[in-house]
Amino acid sequence: MRFCLIFVVFCAAAMGVAQSPAAGATEHSTAPVASTDQTISPAVAEAEAAIVKSDWKTAETRLDAWLAAHPTDARALFDAGYAADAQNRLDDAVGLYRRAVAADPKSFESRVELGLLLARQGKLAEARPELLAATTLDPGPAGPALQARAWRALAQIDEQSDPAAASNELLQALKLTPETPHDTLLAAQLAESSGQLDTAEAAYRRMLTTDPKSKDATDGLAHVLMLQKKYSDAETVLRGALTTWPGDPTLTAQLASSLAAQDKAEALPLLQNLHAAHPEDKAISRMLADVLYTAGDAAGSDALYSSLLKADPYDAAMWVAHGQNLIRLLKYQEAYAAFQKATEIEPRNGDAWGGLAFASLKAGQPTETLHALTMRSKYLPELPATYFLWATAYDTLHDKVQAATYYHHFLDAAAGKFPDQEWQARQRLQLLEKKH
Repeated sequence: MRFCLIFVVFCAAAMGVAQSPAAGATEHSTAPVASTDQTISPAVAEAEAAIVKSDWKTAETRLDAWLAAHPTDARALFDAGYAADAQNRLDDAVGLYRRAVAADPKSFESRVELGLLLARQGKLAEARPELLAATTLDPGPAGPALQARAWRALAQIDEQSDPAAASNELLQALKLTPETPHDTLLAAQLAESSGQLDTAEAAYRRMLTTDPKSKDATDGLAHVLMLQKKYSDAETVLRGALTTWPGDPTLTAQLASSLAAQDKAEALPLLQNLHAAHPEDKAISRMLADVLYTAGDAAGSDALYSSLLKADPYDAAMWVAHGQNLIRLLKYQEAYAAFQKATEIEPRNGDAWGGLAFASLKAGQPTETLHALTMRSKYLPELPATYFLWATAYDTLHDKVQAATYYHHFLDAAAGKFPDQEWQARQRLQLLEKKH
């Protein structure tokens, strides 16, 4: 059974609202028009006429009576689902749409509305197969616009979990209907998720050409520019955006981050003011803690990280940051404990093992240093600093051969960039390699 005349108006609705990534692709369709199909029952025709007028009581009275005697009438079930959906009786609507699909598995309309409603409820795993099935069915007079709507909804569902599939689904939608600004935004987001930063930047800029006041596109462009380390460009975008949305915490935080990356002093007071206005915002607190560390205020930074760790004690990266502050504060035993906690939470965290290696050496545990360096080397390449740690640990343990080997590795890698440590390494090598 096809609900052709009923669903014609849905096509027009989709042309206008289907493309919104926030809600459009999962938004409920416009009310069906009363059918002039003479094969349907008068009760269903009257119900559809009432639906057009948003006369839900009359529509439901007619449909309930008809379905009591004809429980597998797919068209009436669809109408009843629509009426329930429009009144926000979502569970009832889902049940009725499911019954309509069961009565007519090839009903494009029922599949689409069921999938969109499940997506609006956040039941994406259930929504996806219904929408995918709809894309394989003949949309009839509903036309390509509704089929494109199903493809767009699929793209939004797959955006985070499978960007490649989402890109293909968006492409399928664009084969059926023209690109909209929301499509451009979704394409930019998908490119960003896939690591195609140049493509994402171009799409965000194209979106802003169409809609200069799109905050989503502005946020996205600034973020992509930051990822590309185009900090000055990001700063320009963000300063302009803050004239449109003054005081916006997200934009302000991004601006502070871009300023900090450029070592501009303005970043710190900007973040301090932002933190004062939003003291409970963990992301802002974390950013301020990082900037304070960079500015040399290890105590101030660590006060923030200590507070954050009380709320989230299983964040390995924050334990690493806490440990780094403690190193600066010369609290080596406490730093050792912080880095050890980080390795317990995230055993593959190379930075945690590197911090543990340094802290353990400072705490007088060179054997533990060697173990930590061995673990670090599984996840991160060697650096001049780690070669120096290897050498110093072996030197402390009086293993002359290994110490000399790693001092040479350090000197080769350092290439004049660490004069103090290089001088120390050469002095130690003279003693270690001295022939008696």
